Amino acid sequence: MEWSGIRKFADIAAQAPDALSLCVGEPDFKTPERVRRAAADALEAGKTRYTANMGLPELRAEIAHYLERRFFLRYDPAAEILCTIGASEAIDVALRAILEPGDEILVPEPSYVAYKPAIVLGHGVPVVVTTKAENGFRLTAEELEAAVTPKTKALILPYPNNPTGAVMERADLERLVPVILKHDLLVISDEIYAELTYGGMNHVSIALLEGMRERTIVLNGFAKSFSMTGWRMGFAVGPEDLIQAMRKIHAYVIMCAPAVSQYGALEALRDDVLCDADIAHMREAYDERRKYMLAEFRRLGMDCFEPKGAFYVFPSIRKTGLSSQEFCERLLFEGGVAVVPGDSFGESGEGHVRISYAYSMEELKVCIEKIEAFLKRLGCE
Repeated sequence: MEWSGIRKFADIAAQAPDALSLCVGEPDFKTPERVRRAAADALEAGKTRYTANMGLPELRAEIAHYLERRFFLRYDPAAEILCTIGASEAIDVALRAILEPGDEILVPEPSYVAYKPAIVLGHGVPVVVTTKAENGFRLTAEELEAAVTPKTKALILPYPNNPTGAVMERADLERLVPVILKHDLLVISDEIYAELTYGGMNHVSIALLEGMRERTIVLNGFAKSFSMTGWRMGFAVGPEDLIQAMRKIHAYVIMCAPAVSQYGALEALRDDVLCDADIAHMREAYDERRKYMLAEFRRLGMDCFEPKGAFYVFPSIRKTGLSSQEFCERLLFEGGVAVVPGDSFGESGEGHVRISYAYSMEELKVCIEKIEAFLKRLGCE
């Protein structure tokens, strides 16, 4: 396995004191004060022991309430919700729970860097399904059908998407369902960016559609929506048999998610009004940055797909004549800005770069100025 392209360029940028980095998908906001206070109170009260493998019962109850309230998904907190160390662990244990050696897992790309390595580590075979900009980087039923073989076990559904910012609306998902049912596929739906959709659009989970709940594992967490990346708090929900298989693996290799992080997550969800206000505050700021970055890249004459979710733009750099790796290396060392090569997210990402706008407007404006100066030196005004 290769090292993550995200970390590669972020680490290089960290060694360059004058470089600005737009590499990492990490909110620049502090975790909400009430969440930090709740965690501090838990520490002071000595609530630092192991919790149940599945997570605090009261946290699972709040997750169940949150999912029903926000996304109309209903799960039994006693048997169908597993608290994990971020959505990253949820990806890993979900795959290990379902994979037999040689099973194929379909991975739409461009997409998050961890899916294929996690499949390989679980002795499965990742099968790439290339999505296209002209289709809004959405997975189509035709593309899905063409990729299925007798060895196909499951589909990873990574929407809202990292790195493209693409979303799948309800109608898009409905077109996939007949293919999924025809081939008896499982679905691992990574919905970590579910709260970060724009233009009045609300996220729809494929688990909500008829026939899909019993074959879908939904992954989510607190990192992106509540600016809690370092807390490492995620969760998986799904049918009891699948969640209990995941619980067994989780219990042996992890034991439980960190207790103090669970108490913080509990506070994040406890009050519906404050929960929604915290999310809305950050989403509105990201939306302003999203519009700014899209307008600036278009002003610079760079083709740029309009992201409808997450907090990334994925502009094309083909007009420069450079590969994604060459562009990012030169931009870093000559222009002082670190971004991530598009091919880090699969071969279909070549010719693009991923730029996170989870940074302040001040930082983004300085980076755009540096990128513009770099493009002028390349003769790509």
